[in-house]
Amino acid sequence: MKIIRSKDPQTLGTAAGNTAVALIKAAIAEKGSANIILATGTSQFETIRQLIASDIDWGKVNMFHLDEYIGLPVTHPASFRKYLRERFLDKVAPLRSVCLINGEGDPEAECSRISALIQAHPIDVALVGIGENGHLAFNDPPADFNTTKPYLVVNLDAACRQQQMNEGWFSAVTEVPLQAISMSVHQILLSKHIICSVPGERKAQAVKDSLEQPVSNLFPASILQTHADCVFYLDEASAAKLQPAQKTV
Repeated sequence: MKIIRSKDPQTLGTAAGNTAVALIKAAIAEKGSANIILATGTSQFETIRQLIASDIDWGKVNMFHLDEYIGLPVTHPASFRKYLRERFLDKVAPLRSVCLINGEGDPEAECSRISALIQAHPIDVALVGIGENGHLAFNDPPADFNTTKPYLVVNLDAACRQQQMNEGWFSAVTEVPLQAISMSVHQILLSKHIICSVPGERKAQAVKDSLEQPVSNLFPASILQTHADCVFYLDEASAAKLQPAQKTV
């Protein structure tokens, strides 16, 4: 695990995006295609802009994403399918394939469908973030570290749902769905490279817990400490609570 610090969210996103571009190009050069995971949310805005501005051959890229609410229509402002279509897919050349999670039908059947797809496409580069409660994807604490299912149905805790409202995706906590389909922790860890972008003061405690606490499902993103090639991209605000030794890495 490695930590890279930037002054602000924009430079953080630029650095994370540049790394992602290089890794995607390397995968394409090595084997003719790249399999990637894209995250959503406010933490990913600048990183996605870097991807859009790159000269990646998107026709050689297969894309997956981390999670989607159950029962939320794709037209809702908080839909992650809507986010990815409007902020990324509509702005780049057509990809080789896109696997978007549909939370509007039978969730267990959808988990089976997308699990089979991702198992056939080992992930080269995963772009992830962490939540204010330390979640990884929508694996809220205590996260399931044992399941080997690629995707599963999860319950969203109060802190997670409050964060979604505070970020402006919903006008009231009661509007936030109680469940989602999420990529599992196990599946995320199967990625060859993980880029974890975490800007902002409100994530500072989650960053500290993820990097300084022992690995525990009570701090889901702490599991990234065990990954062979995971880089945390932080800004000054999100790194503010780290011990000095961690801050200088």
